[in-house]
Amino acid sequence: MRVLMLGDVVGRPGRRVIREHLGPLREERGIDFVVANGENAAGGAGITVKTLNDLLASGVDVVTTGNHVYRQRDVLNVFKSDEDRLLRPANFSARSAGNGQVVREDAAGRRIAVVNLQSRVFMGPSEDPFAAADEIVTELTSRSDVILVDLHGEATSEKKAMGYFLDGRVAAVVGTHTHVPTADACVLPGGTAYVTDLGMCGPHDSCLGVEKEIVIRKFVTGMPARFTVASGDVRMQGLLVDVDPGTGRATGVERIETCLPDPE
Repeated sequence: MRVLMLGDVVGRPGRRVIREHLGPLREERGIDFVVANGENAAGGAGITVKTLNDLLASGVDVVTTGNHVYRQRDVLNVFKSDEDRLLRPANFSARSAGNGQVVREDAAGRRIAVVNLQSRVFMGPSEDPFAAADEIVTELTSRSDVILVDLHGEATSEKKAMGYFLDGRVAAVVGTHTHVPTADACVLPGGTAYVTDLGMCGPHDSCLGVEKEIVIRKFVTGMPARFTVASGDVRMQGLLVDVDPGTGRATGVERIETCLPDPE
């Protein structure tokens, strides 16, 4: 089976590139299941009912998030509903709204578990992601065929450590949050697909999806600035993972990048 893990979706451009490219890519490459990190899907910060529905209607099966998940209050309406396809990091406080894991079936009836975690180095408050991962994966092993993990975090060393920590126990550990794709995609010795960061679905003629002039001015002056999502060079980036559903282990990985044409 084939799974596609997509990097952070940034604003309307990110949603648009997924809407226009994901369907044809699923058909062309025989993709069975898609996970995307949507914590920046609403105007570059947070996610709403509308932006979540945009992603789901475009062919995303599960949406993960991270430290910006609660930036839009509307997201609480999702977490209060029966909708289980939006996750927040599982190692947030147990009192936090939402859930950090879900098991869904693909068209062939295979049980695919998705786990959302957040790292701790240079990030906001959260519980130990390694302890959470160990407990959750142990529990999910008996009721899923494939386990996918999105670790939302800043430090490359922490993400790499999680990849090795879960190697052989899950099909994939992928990093999100930095919006910059890394060149270390591989299948680890135990059969777990790994990449430190998936990259970004959004405008790359920018600073991490934000208009570059605004970010430059902020760095040069040290003054606060209101960020605006950029619009040029819109790309969809992620990792295509081949998985043996019989073992729940990865057999291959491939970097994915598609681009929208720039407006004339």
